[in-house]
Amino acid sequence: MSQNFHTTLPAPQGRPLRIVALASGSGTLVQALIDNLDSAKVELLAIGADRDCAALERAEKAGLPTFKVEYIPKVTDRGQWNRDLIAALESWDADLIVSAGFMRIIGADVVERFPGRIINTHPALLPSFPGAQAVVDAIEYGVKVTGSTVHVVDAGVDSGPIVAQEAVNVHPSDKVESLHEKIKHVERRLIVQVLHEIAGNGLTIEGRKAQISSND
Repeated sequence: MSQNFHTTLPAPQGRPLRIVALASGSGTLVQALIDNLDSAKVELLAIGADRDCAALERAEKAGLPTFKVEYIPKVTDRGQWNRDLIAALESWDADLIVSAGFMRIIGADVVERFPGRIINTHPALLPSFPGAQAVVDAIEYGVKVTGSTVHVVDAGVDSGPIVAQEAVNVHPSDKVESLHEKIKHVERRLIVQVLHEIAGNGLTIEGRKAQISSND
């Protein structure tokens, strides 16, 4: 279920935008944040995960704080997990939470606690191909163009307001792996670009429309 936000995240004055990133896997998006964010514009406070993963190892190697709110399928109580995630995120007092390869659906309780303040990268041009199999779905559908989307997280699955998108051409010879690599290359650059722009200009969300403000 999608939901509408009416909120503004102003550009911070006299300090960087403070973010926490969430990840679940290899951490290539996390590494892009570590390597490419301008610390004068965006401060990466910590990396969180729902399980032990390479993303946490990357963060630790970079000297960043980490935290884990473990989720074990068929064992973890979802409501309690949502509450634990809220508590962990609140402790960092971040301006923005970035889902950077976080493979767990963020619950409605978490979204309601941080309305319009969670963004995600997705390997497709939403609203086409939401969900975890986006690249597979694009290949199977036979599209000629797909891409990467940065969007605001709402209570649905990849259904929140779109902040930025960039297209990726699908070559006839592309398989899932090669197409995913091309999309990842764009994703890593696009999320850094979007965070720098939000840091400088803020983010306004009115219903389905998410807009990075302009100083022009």
